[in-house]
Amino acid sequence: MANQYDLVVLGGGTAGYVAAIKASKLGMKTAVVESAKLGGTCLHKGCIPTKSFLKSAEVVSVMKNASEFGIDSETPTFEMKNIIDSKNKVVDQMYNGINYLMKKNKIDVFEGHGRILGPSLFSPMAGTIAVEDPYDDEAESEILVNQNLLISTGSKPRELSFLPFDHDLVLSSDDMMELLDIPESIAIIGGGVIGLEFASLLNDLGAEVTVLEAGVNILPNEDKDVSSALKKSLTDKGVHFETEVSLDENNVNVENGSVKFSLDDEMIFDKVLVAIGRSPNIDDIGITNTKIEMDNGFIKTNEHYQTKDAHIYAVGDCIGNLQLAHVASKEAVNAVMHMGDSEPYQLDYNQVPRCIYTSPEVASIGRTEADLKTNDIAFKSHKIPLNAIGKAVIEGNKNGFGKLLVDPETKDILGVSLVGPKVTELINEVALAQFLDASALELGTSVHAHPSISEVLMELGLDAEGMAIHV
Repeated sequence: MANQYDLVVLGGGTAGYVAAIKASKLGMKTAVVESAKLGGTCLHKGCIPTKSFLKSAEVVSVMKNASEFGIDSETPTFEMKNIIDSKNKVVDQMYNGINYLMKKNKIDVFEGHGRILGPSLFSPMAGTIAVEDPYDDEAESEILVNQNLLISTGSKPRELSFLPFDHDLVLSSDDMMELLDIPESIAIIGGGVIGLEFASLLNDLGAEVTVLEAGVNILPNEDKDVSSALKKSLTDKGVHFETEVSLDENNVNVENGSVKFSLDDEMIFDKVLVAIGRSPNIDDIGITNTKIEMDNGFIKTNEHYQTKDAHIYAVGDCIGNLQLAHVASKEAVNAVMHMGDSEPYQLDYNQVPRCIYTSPEVASIGRTEADLKTNDIAFKSHKIPLNAIGKAVIEGNKNGFGKLLVDPETKDILGVSLVGPKVTELINEVALAQFLDASALELGTSVHAHPSISEVLMELGLDAEGMAIHV
């Protein structure tokens, strides 16, 4: 017997469970299909566990460098098992919370692999979901007929064809979640967000880390000043960088329990982490049974996140926009509201905070100088070192700064980049300012607590009007 729903959500990660809760609150009978655990990559293999690891690494770093704060330094001892246990406690608490929310909002959860069916005896439209029992291959599939389908299946780590994951020497970010021993040496292929967060934490935990980046700069999509400052900070801490590196089957070899790179010099590592991006999780979900179109390997949608089948929506990593959990959640809410005949605020991707939880932290929003120049958009740049901000100095800032890009005529905020302590929290003030269409002057003349790192935003806003006090 088929089950009838107003909405079926395929994928119970951040976007999926948020969409389900929103739909339930709008009065829709809703089901979620998840092949693993609710919370998806973000909760179990991405955002939350990596930040837990980074916090543990920060504690180790603070103890090693306590003399900077007038305390005797101490080199701590630790076992990765205990750090993993600490991470698992956080994850379990959040996971239990999601399960509670599913029950509270009367959302049906189906465990198993969901596959989209074409038009059939269950429905004249494509979109019905068949859920395979994960514990019994012979069992009949659960059939979920729906008025609307939301695909939120997320993404998975990309691998190199000549260096596939073996989950022992050649690792993905997923494998890092259960790494029981810190390697003496590790190469990280990819100088993007994921690679640099692991470079930061592994370095703090005592590994000898080398980052191999194909491009001229790390963080190629961020402001060059950000890239330079973070590279300098991590280099000062002991991370080694090799840029403009071209890898292929001729200069990479896995043998005798190690990974060898034959570049200008031969480099041998205990392990290698491949962090070159993520691919959409859309294999074997029945895309070919629908009218859904693809764009460069991702599901193609319109501004309301509808596919070519108008009752089938898609959001999150599988559609190829910014692969960030908060983006996926906002896309999901907007998609559900559109299903309910509402007209939500369309998501402006230039007003989305981008955060990197390295040590030091990086946060940015809006356009970069390179982007503005490429698009021939006039701007004026204002930059203030965090050493001008007392609270940042107290926190141990070394190479941090704030940078504001404004329209020279209107003084509208075009972009902000921050490097330093706690800036991943600070960037949300800018996100609100942009959402409310605040000018640089309004950012600068609003009262900021002293001492606080947020004073850098006040000074940047004032500097855009030639009114800065402390620089």
